[in-house]
Amino acid sequence: MDEWQRARSLFQTLWGYDGFRGPQGDIIQTILQGRDLWALLPTGTGKSLCFQLPALLRSGLTVVVSPLVSLMDRQVADLRAKGLPAATLHSEVPRSQQKEVLDRLERSQLRLLYLSPETLFSQRVWSRLLRLAPQIQGLAIDEAHCLAQWGETFRPAYRRLGIARQTLEAAAQKPIPIAAFTATATPTDRAIIAQVLGLRNPARFEQSPYRANLRLQVQRCWVPAQRQWRLWRWLRDRPGQGGLIFARSRQTCEDLAQNLRDRGHQTAAYHAGLPPPDRRRLEAQWVGGELPFLVCTSAFGMGIDRPDVRWIVHWHRPLIPAEYVQEIGRAGRDGQPADILLLVSEPTGWLDSTDRRLDRHFQQQTRQQIQNLGLVARHLPQEGAIAEIADQFAEGAIALSWLHALGQLDWLDPFHYQLSGQLSGQLSAAIARQARMGRSVELSMRRYGGDRGCRWRFLLQALGLPPKSANWRCGQCDRCRHTGQR
Repeated sequence: MDEWQRARSLFQTLWGYDGFRGPQGDIIQTILQGRDLWALLPTGTGKSLCFQLPALLRSGLTVVVSPLVSLMDRQVADLRAKGLPAATLHSEVPRSQQKEVLDRLERSQLRLLYLSPETLFSQRVWSRLLRLAPQIQGLAIDEAHCLAQWGETFRPAYRRLGIARQTLEAAAQKPIPIAAFTATATPTDRAIIAQVLGLRNPARFEQSPYRANLRLQVQRCWVPAQRQWRLWRWLRDRPGQGGLIFARSRQTCEDLAQNLRDRGHQTAAYHAGLPPPDRRRLEAQWVGGELPFLVCTSAFGMGIDRPDVRWIVHWHRPLIPAEYVQEIGRAGRDGQPADILLLVSEPTGWLDSTDRRLDRHFQQQTRQQIQNLGLVARHLPQEGAIAEIADQFAEGAIALSWLHALGQLDWLDPFHYQLSGQLSGQLSAAIARQARMGRSVELSMRRYGGDRGCRWRFLLQALGLPPKSANWRCGQCDRCRHTGQR
């Protein structure tokens, strides 16, 4: 039985399906051929299966880089429930269990090892992977949009994934392919991901994130109290239905959740400031239906699968279209209709200044961070060790990744850098260029709230995935229903 026949047989035996869905089969064949791969597939289309199945067909190890603990834990738990050799390492894994995983890695007893970017570059993990490099069959980057959206100023380790591949290949003395997967990415994001990872003539699979069962609408709030009234009416009309309310700050999540509990709703606030056990508990309560809905920041979503989510509300306007599409993708995964609501301030900002104040707050945060990073950058030695810079400066590691994004720095290996020339004279121009790009992206979601055309059409165009037909309309959003367009 050849490898492809084995893949189909294993798929049916372990996952219980007779055939692959959409491009799954082509993606699996491409990975089995050892090619680099880029896959942009809608939420719920089985992206994880595409790298899990090839890993199980072969001897050797596939390293999966994933952004969130909940995402890694869920996928590994599903694989282990099937009796498959998979494990994960992250900061929340108990020390005794970490030792067990590392021992299994040393004994070549794993086919899939899930790591965060930060764990990948921890010395005890990296040293073992380097020693075992000849056994590595490939790298899979799950939720690859995080590299583009977080790599510069939040998760700097993402920016070193490309040099990590090169270093492992040198140790293995063979090519190690990369497969990158995500549900949402703008053309700029896609270019960043390809450049940072160093994708080599990758096979490309891209599908529109459009889902006809997600019915989009936007409601304007002319006074601050109207935001509450609209949410209360929304919840009143959907008693007991599963949903999510997204907000942009931790404090807003806490305040809004308390307000809703005072009105008799069963809910809780979820954000990155909660202790890990509390986050895991809330995830389980929401997935199990004990909590019908949560009030959450963007920290919630990836890897949390509840098929019967009937609605999603954005209390605040998201920062970028890709983030918005990612978050609304939590709804309607069972294929049934789901309603999506975005609440926005009235356009002048005089009567309801909620959006304008938030925009100013985050813009100020961004400007302050860029100023801080610029100060750090001007004190960096021409070459150095990343760990030493991180110890010397509070935002040292972020400054290095930020300079890499600006084209001012090269990685010598995953743990050392070299500035590419003198920063003076170049840094100011690079910062200005980055600021212009950032403002352009932020304006997209402002335009979405006021646009008079089809909501889905706007989002697809913002993601660089225009509809095939020039006259296409979704027929389901508030604009299409209002104008009778289709």
